[in-house]
Amino acid sequence: MAALNAKAQTTDVKWYTIQEAEQLMKKTPRPLFIDAYTDWCGWCKKMDKDTFTNAVIADLLNNKFYAVKFDAEGKEKVDFLGQTFINDGKAGNAHQLAVALLQGQLSYPTVVFLTTQQDGKIGVSPVPGYKPPKDMEVLLSFFADRTYESQKWEDFQKTFKGKIQ
Repeated sequence: MAALNAKAQTTDVKWYTIQEAEQLMKKTPRPLFIDAYTDWCGWCKKMDKDTFTNAVIADLLNNKFYAVKFDAEGKEKVDFLGQTFINDGKAGNAHQLAVALLQGQLSYPTVVFLTTQQDGKIGVSPVPGYKPPKDMEVLLSFFADRTYESQKWEDFQKTFKGKIQ
C-alpha cells in the first residue's frame, strides 16, 4: 500500500524550452535549471525515471525554477541571452550552448543552474553526474532560495534537513 501512495504523489516537472524560460525569467525572475542530456546516456534516462518523477523534486523545480531539458547534441539553432548557438560539429556532437553551459566539461547528465547575481550578471553553475532524489533536493534547495549568496556549499550540506529520506 505504501508503494501505491508514493506513486500517487508523483508529479510531473513542467519543462520549458530555453527560449521560453528566458522570456519567463525576464517577466518573473527565478533561477533556470537546465538538464543537459543526450539520447544515448543511460544515467540521463535513470535520472529522468528516478529523480525527476519524485514529487518533492518536481515541486521544487515547478515552483522555484524554470526547468529546461536541453539535448546537448541537438541540431537546432538556439537564440539565448542575445547570442545564437548552433551545433557545428567542432566539439564532436556537442551543441555550442552545451559547451558554453558545461564550461567545456562535456559529461552527461549535467544539471546547470543559471542565476542572476547581485551585479546583474548571469552566474553559471554546472553540476555533473547522476543525482538521486535526495541529493538533488539538497542542490535545488541551495540554489532555490539563493543560499549560495550567504553560505558555503559544504556548510549548507552539513545542516540541510530535507523532505526526502
